[in-house]
Amino acid sequence: MDDAAFDALYTAHSRRLVGQMYAVCGNLAEAQDVVQEAFARAWERREQLSTLDAPEAWLRTVAYRLAVSRWRKAKNAATAWLRRAESDSVDETSPDHVMLMAALRQLPEAQRHTIVLYHLCDLPVEEVAALTGVPVGTVKARLSRGRSALANVLSEQSEELTRG
Repeated sequence: MDDAAFDALYTAHSRRLVGQMYAVCGNLAEAQDVVQEAFARAWERREQLSTLDAPEAWLRTVAYRLAVSRWRKAKNAATAWLRRAESDSVDETSPDHVMLMAALRQLPEAQRHTIVLYHLCDLPVEEVAALTGVPVGTVKARLSRGRSALANVLSEQSEELTRG
């Protein structure tokens, strides 16, 4: 798909998509943002997009998923804020927590992200795959490699503490 064809696609569908996403989000700025991001992703995949029978449907799906993802993030943030407010006291950060965070920082980003989504966010492998845009097998491989690397780093940290 060349620049002119992409511009024509944008001109033909952007307003309608913003209207549809506004109905989903209830917020015009949010709708404009998710549609803009969907078109940005379409630009990166414009060769693949040109082979589709209904590129507008692809754009709508991407925009909808972005809107849902943002909604989930906002909902989770609000839930976390409310949980935080339920406790008057702040627990001390445990040494184990500090060690875990330090160990996670030493992992490659893809492994760290996958481990956090799976173990700390309690997402199923399929959802982690969808969020990260990789196949389920890749998620499983990252989890396996990440766990091994994390175990090694934590073991080294533990040995340093006992020696120190």
